[in-house]
Amino acid sequence: MHTLHQAVTQCRTLVVDGPEGIGRSRLLTELARHGFLIRHAGVQPHQVDPCRPYRELLAAPGLLAVDGSIIHELVYGPLRRGHSRVTWIQALDFAEAIAERDGALVHLTAAQKQTAPQNQQDTEGAQAVSAYERAFRTLAQHVAVVTVDVGGLGPPIRAPDSSPFQLGRCAGKLTVS
Repeated sequence: MHTLHQAVTQCRTLVVDGPEGIGRSRLLTELARHGFLIRHAGVQPHQVDPCRPYRELLAAPGLLAVDGSIIHELVYGPLRRGHSRVTWIQALDFAEAIAERDGALVHLTAAQKQTAPQNQQDTEGAQAVSAYERAFRTLAQHVAVVTVDVGGLGPPIRAPDSSPFQLGRCAGKLTVS
């Protein structure tokens, strides 16, 4: 699988994740138009079993797109609390559950100018981007990962094979890690 279009046509499950503040609504709208049931994962993991809500979501039949995942906790837990409530073993189990459901992770990125951080929020944002890259690189050993630069998405265009799914023009990258 090399592109988002291939993931959409070949996968029953897509889990969309990336740093806070990155635009996901356009991609999720297009996935819904393509027949995916959209579910939003809560930011707070279950206290006893952080993967439980995701296992319940993944049990749904049909095409499923999940907005957010436990990767958020892997990234922001250490940045904000000094530790994650999710272990790497749980994250790898989550990745394998996605793969077993014929799925892929969709890593959203946004090309930005590289400038020196101006404040605490900028510093956290830069650290989160790096942490997401590391997390997706690790999880890619267990499940397909499609990286989509939402910063480069332009107006919708028809996919080359005339499928009804509309992909955006992408000035940045659209690759599989």
